[in-house]
Amino acid sequence: MSVTYTAVLPAREETVSFLANLLTNERVRRGTRANTRSLSVRDQAILVLRWFLDGTRMRQLAQDNAIGKSTGYDYLHEGIDVLAARSPSLHGALLAAKAAGHGHVNIDGMLIETDRCRTPGPTPGVDLWWSGKHDNHGGNVQVVTVGDGWPIWTSPVRPGREHDTTALRAHTEILPTLANAGDDLRTLGDLGYEGESDTITVAFKRPKGGQLTLAQQQLNKAHNSVRAIGERGNSLLKTTFKALRNISLDPWRIGKIVAAALVILHIEHTRTT
Repeated sequence: MSVTYTAVLPAREETVSFLANLLTNERVRRGTRANTRSLSVRDQAILVLRWFLDGTRMRQLAQDNAIGKSTGYDYLHEGIDVLAARSPSLHGALLAAKAAGHGHVNIDGMLIETDRCRTPGPTPGVDLWWSGKHDNHGGNVQVVTVGDGWPIWTSPVRPGREHDTTALRAHTEILPTLANAGDDLRTLGDLGYEGESDTITVAFKRPKGGQLTLAQQQLNKAHNSVRAIGERGNSLLKTTFKALRNISLDPWRIGKIVAAALVILHIEHTRTT
């Protein structure tokens, strides 16, 4: 015997309408004929938001909407794509941060765990998506936040085996764009970015066998206290979207999934910077 219960989606009606409008435009772009889809754009939007916010498994989403799992995944990926297409560029996000009066931004890497597959990496015996730092499979996404930790941009995904600096360099547009922001918008990072200290301001590293000076210790304390607030962005994304805690889709889709989540977050809170 089945048990029926009532659930509430933790999202504003405006967020549902926003995504439904994007899906409507996508159906028009594709030339989808009327009444040929199993779900309306509103029902599809709710399916996508349930997956993001509640981490509802596709089997349950398909059952609730009386559709097949493959159709459900098609609807989900379509929703991810239309949302990710609305995510800001790094250049645009930095310009908006400047216009909003922010004096600095923070950059930090976020590992999105995945259990989808294991792929041989360039090093024998080490999986491409295995992160030794986190002791788990996952994808590395770079997140840029403003001073209070609000995320304004996320990068495409890189395999979890790559450290933050390696992942950063793989995205060839990031460092030049941050550098062009200049002194008006300084970028702060942790010691994981020490190899790019010309562009990203990091703390002083204690020399091997030596000690930091008192002035360096004081500067580190000030730097870390300001930068630590920026780490709120990664936590905010993962606590808001249960889907980001472990993704079982194609790991190369993680970048688009995080970008789509960022757009939902901005719409839900009516804030971009």
